[in-house]
Amino acid sequence: MNSAPQDGLEVFNAMPEPQAREALTRCCGSPRWVQAVVEARPFAEPAALWAACGHAEASMTDADHREAFRHHPRIGDLESLRTRFASTAAWAGREQAGASQASEATLRALADGNAAYEARFGYLFIVCATGLTGEQMLARLQARLDNDPSTEWRIACSEQARIARLRLEILIGQEKRP
Repeated sequence: MNSAPQDGLEVFNAMPEPQAREALTRCCGSPRWVQAVVEARPFAEPAALWAACGHAEASMTDADHREAFRHHPRIGDLESLRTRFASTAAWAGREQAGASQASEATLRALADGNAAYEARFGYLFIVCATGLTGEQMLARLQARLDNDPSTEWRIACSEQARIARLRLEILIGQEKRP
């Protein structure tokens, strides 16, 4: 092939199914989403992968989204990044790099905000944290606590899809660099 980005897609297409499932699960923890994307392989171009991901996302139930959410560490919970989420720690660590630079007060406020969010909505606070500082993550969390449940659900699902897309871009070598 002519270009390196295409080569990453070829590598993904050629992965044995168990390896592809594992790679996709690191992008999105919903088994339904993973199954739909695996079944759509091979992809001739990245646009076909993005379309398949969109179809997979649209097929997800609320339970599927909740399962995907459970595959993420809490924003600012740096210890769980290292332990419980070891398989995605490198990606999540990059995504939450701003939290690693946050003050102790900001990390405590994130922990308190996460607890309040989970009590209010019943699921983990999901935000595409790439490029955000700890203070920006905290501000988004605090602002979203005022949302009604329906609005917040749509935002959380959209943020999950953004995270999955960014992780897939890394997986196939299409990551956009600043």
